[in-house]
Parts: sequence; C-alpha cells; structure tokens
Amino acid sequence: MAKYFLFALLLAAQWASSQDLPNYYSPQELLQLPDLQQSIFENRSANALTSPPALPVRTAAEWEEMQGYLITWTSFPSMLREIVRFGKQECRMYIVTNNASSVISDLQNNGMDTTNITFLNLPYNSVWMRDYGQNSVYYNDVDSLAFVDWIYNRLTRKKDDTIPAGVARHLGLTLYTTTDAPYNLVNTGGNWMTDGLGTAFASKLIFDDNVTSAGFGTNHNEAEIDSIMKKFMGIDRYIKMEKLPYDGIHHIDMHMKLLDEETLLVGEYPAGIADGPQIEANIQYVLSGFQTSFGTPYRIIRIPMPDDNGQWPSGNGDYLTYTNASFINKTIIVPTYNIPEDSTALRIWRESCPGYKVVGINSTSSIPASGALHCITHEIGAAEPLWITHQRLRDTYETQSDYMVTARAYHRAGIDSVALYYTTDTNVAYQRLPMYDVFGDHYEAYIPAKPAGTEVFYYLHAYAKDGKQQVRPITAPEGFYQFKVLGTTAAHTENASPALEIFHPFPNPSKGITCLPVSTSQAQAISIDCVNVLGEQVSLLFEGTQPTGKSQYFMNTEHFSSGVYFIRYKTNGATYIQRLIVK
Repeated sequence: MAKYFLFALLLAAQWASSQDLPNYYSPQELLQLPDLQQSIFENRSANALTSPPALPVRTAAEWEEMQGYLITWTSFPSMLREIVRFGKQECRMYIVTNNASSVISDLQNNGMDTTNITFLNLPYNSVWMRDYGQNSVYYNDVDSLAFVDWIYNRLTRKKDDTIPAGVARHLGLTLYTTTDAPYNLVNTGGNWMTDGLGTAFASKLIFDDNVTSAGFGTNHNEAEIDSIMKKFMGIDRYIKMEKLPYDGIHHIDMHMKLLDEETLLVGEYPAGIADGPQIEANIQYVLSGFQTSFGTPYRIIRIPMPDDNGQWPSGNGDYLTYTNASFINKTIIVPTYNIPEDSTALRIWRESCPGYKVVGINSTSSIPASGALHCITHEIGAAEPLWITHQRLRDTYETQSDYMVTARAYHRAGIDSVALYYTTDTNVAYQRLPMYDVFGDHYEAYIPAKPAGTEVFYYLHAYAKDGKQQVRPITAPEGFYQFKVLGTTAAHTENASPALEIFHPFPNPSKGITCLPVSTSQAQAISIDCVNVLGEQVSLLFEGTQPTGKSQYFMNTEHFSSGVYFIRYKTNGATYIQRLIVK
C-alpha cells in the first residue's frame, strides 16, 4: 500500500481536479480523511429504503440480459467514447454528466450520434462507476427489478454515492441502501462478483471497510456481513479471499472474473512474480473448499498479467490486467495496452466466450490510476428478464447412454416452452429437441449418444408466455456450449502395458463392494480412481506401488448415484479405462 501512497503524492498535480480522481485516495483526499473519519457517511435519498426487501431477492450476474449500461463522463474520455461506441449497439447507454452538449460534441466529432443514449444530470466526484454504482436485484428471481446500493468506501466522494439514487429516480425503480444500522454496510463494486445463483466472491477488504477504525460508522463481523448480504442481495454463500500484497486497492476484478456460473478467468503472472503466488493460493483455496452452485468443481481459465515496460506491480509497474473487462449483452470490452500480450488475451477471451463480439479498448490512460474498463462501467439489468441457467455438459467417456441436458428457465409471465438445439458440425443446421418440464421450471432433454471422437455443440432457446424469447448462451447460435466424447479402452487388455494386465471389475452392475483385479509382471507405480461421465473424480481407490503378481482393490458404490462410471488406471506411461454401471 505504501507504493500507492507515494505514487499518489508524485501525481498530485495530475489529480488536482476534484473530478479526475484515481481509484485509490488522492493526496488531497488523504489530507481530508482525519476530519471525515469522525462523521457517519450517508447516501440515502428521500425515496430510498434502508430496511431489507420484504420478498426474497436474487442479484443478477453480469452476463445476464441488461437494458442499460452506465458511465460517468469525466476522466479518460478516449476510453469512455469507445465504451459508448460499442455499448450503444447492445443497449441504452446512460451517461452521467453536467455538460451534455460537450459530450454530444465529442461523440459527433468521433462519428457517433445520440441514438440509444440518455444523459443524466447528476452530481459526481469521479469516474469509478463500478465501485459506487447500483446493483440490480430481482424479487422472486425474475418478478421485478430493484436496486441495492452500499456505502461507497471512499469517504471523500459523497456525490458519487448519490448517483444510484438519481438513476433509480430516473427509471422509477425502488432503491434499497445499506446506510442504517443494523444494516449499514460498506462495499465496493470492484471487489464483488456473483454467479446469479446466490454465490458471491470478494477479497477480505470487505472486513477492513466494516470496522470502526475505517471511519464509516460501521462495525460488523463476518456473520453480520453475510446476513446483510443475504437479506439485501440474496447471497447464500459469500467467499472471501486473502488480499493481494501489491494490488493497493484490493479489488478482485483486477485479477479474476466469473464468465458464467462455473468458470473463473484468473490472471496469471510468471512463477514467483508479484501477486502470482497469492493469486494461486486464493484459487486453490476456492477449488479445495468450494464447488459451483451446481455442486461441481470450478473451471479455471488462465490469462496473462503482463509487465509494464519490464516492471511488475511489486516494483514500479502499473497493474496491467485483462480480467478488468465487462459484458454488455453480446459484446465484451477488454482492456488493452498496445503490447504483444494484447493479442493473446483477446484470443483467450474469444475462445472462452464463443459468439461474443470481443473488443479491445486501449486502457493505458486509466491503468496508472488502478483501474480499467470494468472499474468505470456498470450494468442495469433487464426490466423483465427471461432467465436461463444451465450446468454445461463436460467432456465424457460415455458412448452408450444418451447425454442428459438440464436447465432452469424463468419469466414473470411464465415459460411456454424450452428447446435444445445441438449439432456435431457447426457448418450444418442444428437439430431441435423439445425440453420437458420435469418439476417447477426445471427442464431436461437428451442428446443421443455419440461415438468416441465426436464433438457436440449445443444451446438452449426458451419462450415466455408473453412472447419473449431468450437463448443461452446469449450469443447463440453463433455462440454455443460444447463437449467432447473421449475414447475408452477395452475392459480386458492383454497387452495394456508390458507389466500390467487389467481384468473385469465384479460385480458389474454394482451396488456395494466391487472388486478390481489387476496383475503386473513387475512392480510399478499406479493410481486407480473412479470418475463420473463428466470426467470428475468420485473416489481415489489406490495410489502407490503395485507389487509383482495379482492384486485386488475394492470400492464401495453403496452411496453412489445410479448411472455410468469409469474406473481409471494410470501408470507412468498410459491411462486405461473400464466402464462400471451402478444400479
């Protein structure tokens, strides 16, 4: 943190204007803090509610359908105009400004008109809309939209923290604010992400901001913080990770991002560099202690954290990041820095999010202030969303049984029908399968079994009773989910290895103790585990040295769910698979 304090002092002249503030406290603000820390911060408006919603609420994920996108027009205009250029093609852009005519002139000079743009004349201090902006929540999952606003964790920027009230007034929406005890809570949007299903992530900055010494008039332990988030935002599970040593603002959007309910995009430094070790420790903490809302392990995709002209944040380098990106319906805007790593980062984004228009926006002007595109933008959820959530199918060894696809679909008017479209070749037409409502807005269909080596592409299409339609992923059919059917090895392989012979497990089908005979002509290292049709480990049966001769290993399938499983044998040079049915 000392680095950022000194850096702020060196840039005092640059941040002299009250509206050109960095994402951290400027030198002028640091001088004001001793006086401000004796007052209780208020951001309420006459129409804001300071008690929790009476009905259950769900906080929307960033990749869900949105009606609007919000920025404050002040610092970094070259970035703001590019955000507007691409954002207005996807939804209505809301621009907070006290000088609309100047913004209009800037846009016109850069080839843009005011179509799909609304100007909001509201007071403001800074550009960091993500941190002080409102959060979109829905009563009863999808019934109607409301906003939730926390106390902004910048004591000196009280105008910023009134903007959610102004946006709510303009849209005629209810605003809930966490400003009054016992529900007073400080939080910041850059240190927040949610999967739309009740799980949220943050760094432990959330603890630092809610103790008496922080000066906001709040003092909450973890259980109290979790309770407030549950009541106001429907968060059932709030995962907090250690702060990073060299990220002075401690916002998780600087190094990670949820791409969907199951996928985390994680910034990666070279081994041992800067915040790399702590980021990896945090990710391993998540992987070892938590599963997705579907009960499966998180998918991790790595993306580089580049150096700043040879310098890292642990030295004098700026915190260059590609995770500080934003969804705008079918477009994703990604920060770039005019460096070779930009092309790698954009490729990773495009491969990870098929069908999206992935656009790089030069963020070299904002990154010295510890923020990029996600930091200066905020979404406004759709007024009447058709919400589809789906646990994607992963690569499988199954070649005999059909592949069950499940989804949940909700709309306030009710769901008329849901369909599954699939193909094994994206150059030919998708085949349509009706999905059946098996219980309470939960739908399922079966893709026919395919031979090993097949790649399957699919998407979902839902129709509401009022005529609204929606697809998942939102970019379908150009975007899609996909999985591969992997190859298997026969149950008994005479020459599976010069030193290994695998016999049929018995009994098969199984429901209880199952024997796995193995014979080897010479001692060797082997591991034996059981995986499900998604390739996820269900049980580790043995790991060590297999002695010469025949051995028998045992597993108990008594508590396994019925279905197909695979016994996987790994030696130093090969992997062998056996199919096992559990009754």
